[in-house]
Amino acid sequence: MTTNKHFVFILSLLCVVLSIESACVWLGDSDAVLFLEDLAAGDKDSRLKKRTTKPKWTPINYEILGIDYQGDLYQPSETPLAGIVLIPGVAQHGRDDRRLVAFANTLARNRFIVLVPDIPNLRDFKVQAEDSRTIAAAFLYLIERPELPAQKQVGIAAMSYAVGPAILAALQPNICERANFVFSVGGYYDVEQVVTFFTTGYYQHENEWQFLEPNQYGKWVFVLSNVDRLKDPMDKENFFKIAQRKMKNPNAAIDDLVTGLTLEANTILRLLENKDPKLVSKLIHDLPSSIRNELDALNISNKDLTQLKAQLILLHGTDDNIIPYTESIALASAVTENQADIFLIDGLAHVDVHPKKLDRLVALRAINALLEVRNVKLEKL
Repeated sequence: MTTNKHFVFILSLLCVVLSIESACVWLGDSDAVLFLEDLAAGDKDSRLKKRTTKPKWTPINYEILGIDYQGDLYQPSETPLAGIVLIPGVAQHGRDDRRLVAFANTLARNRFIVLVPDIPNLRDFKVQAEDSRTIAAAFLYLIERPELPAQKQVGIAAMSYAVGPAILAALQPNICERANFVFSVGGYYDVEQVVTFFTTGYYQHENEWQFLEPNQYGKWVFVLSNVDRLKDPMDKENFFKIAQRKMKNPNAAIDDLVTGLTLEANTILRLLENKDPKLVSKLIHDLPSSIRNELDALNISNKDLTQLKAQLILLHGTDDNIIPYTESIALASAVTENQADIFLIDGLAHVDVHPKKLDRLVALRAINALLEVRNVKLEKL
């Protein structure tokens, strides 16, 4: 499995969704079509590239509340209409991944000023609740950029497991009233449901269990995110090796590494090896308290979402095999009526795109919803 594909799967979607030569004629000349076409073109020419000047890219250092941060700023050649904090995914190259860079440039060509913060944990294949502070800091920096209109339209975009920290950032008291939107791709709502899926393949839809063979990636992101919380140094080393081995080859033998694990470490192993969805709650309860506390911190279902004021734009593939699409449905149901726009796309797995089955119109509607946030305040300027 190629982990870089995991966090940028939407970029792969956008590259396939068009089938450039034929789709351009069929889908027309809207901003959303030009957006998708530009992503599909990569470094090659596109209609959007011909109509716009290349965005300005600047690596930046900034300080928020006495803490230093780094990131990349993408500025459109024209006056920005809105700002967006674009969160890198769980992948080695982080903000330097070429497809993430392409996404940022396409956003900038569409008159977003884009800030991609550096988040070291994500580059180490870790998802941590503490990363919400880095996302919040990036938002606070971006919203004060003088290039933005006086009536600022600023939001956050995140994919997959990074959606949780993005929502947590948008809930922070100094941000919740200022974040206008959150664009989520393949995100989650209930951590226990996500753990249930990536360990057993089961998820609930309309109170009934459904099964889909899960991508094993989620298991090993979970391990790498929590291995440092184990007390025994040998447990840490062995679980790190297990994750590295399994991420390279899901069928790799690990007998030599699990022998000698302590009772504490075996609570993780039992959870990972379990196939019964009804046992997951107890197995999570048996985990070390430090891991349970982190899961609670990352959970969205236990947060007061009445404090979340941002409009949610939720995009999810119906055959996503890392986070089931029902998680986006649950998130949409948990917020105020009309606060969430949800777009479920057939033919889109979390990593793989099935072009012949792909619902192009829903994909275009989702991108159009993102582009429309630029214009909410425009009429009032």
